[in-house]
Amino acid sequence: MAQETTTRRRRRAPLTRERVLRAALALADEGGLEALSMRNVGKQLGVEAMSLYNHVASKEDLVDGLIDFVFGEIEVAPPGELDWRTAMRQRAISVRAALNRHRWAVGLMEGRLSPGPETLRNHDAVMGCLREDGFPFRDAVHAMSLMDAYIYGFALQEKHLPFETADEVSEVMDLQRANVPAMDDYPYLVEVATEMAKAGYDYTTEFEFGLDLILDALERFRAGG
Repeated sequence: MAQETTTRRRRRAPLTRERVLRAALALADEGGLEALSMRNVGKQLGVEAMSLYNHVASKEDLVDGLIDFVFGEIEVAPPGELDWRTAMRQRAISVRAALNRHRWAVGLMEGRLSPGPETLRNHDAVMGCLREDGFPFRDAVHAMSLMDAYIYGFALQEKHLPFETADEVSEVMDLQRANVPAMDDYPYLVEVATEMAKAGYDYTTEFEFGLDLILDALERFRAGG
């Protein structure tokens, strides 16, 4: 038995920062940040929690690393490769997709005190795309801020929806109607619920509708209109 244990230890892949972060990412994706602790990550890897501190300094360092992983999944064109509108539209769609995969990350993406290389690359590319396509510095900051506020706000709202697919909308609308007394007092809400139950509600369509309105406004703003 002792020999088997020794053999398993020898065969175990060496612990690295990336292995620690990957294990933490799986925990966070499955159970949210509430499930994330050094003890749980160690258990996931089959090691004592104390051994993790050779690769991550603290839980905050762990979260910084996870946020950098999420930024690494976001597609953003290098400055000059695409026109600003195409690049920003693609990035916005990619950010929303990443946050839907990692819903625990909503609200944590900005303001990290120790941003990783993917975080820095992403932000630099966004500013670069805007600056190299004619946005003055201050206007580029405004544009980036506006876009991120919309994307993150939408992702936060989406995170707490009582449905995940368009097919579930009808059932949710029926439940809401049943739980609201005197629905006849709210004719416009009845209309919304009825039409949404018939046609479904596609959050991708809603996101891209708002996104294009913002991009149209930024285009006019950039042109001085």
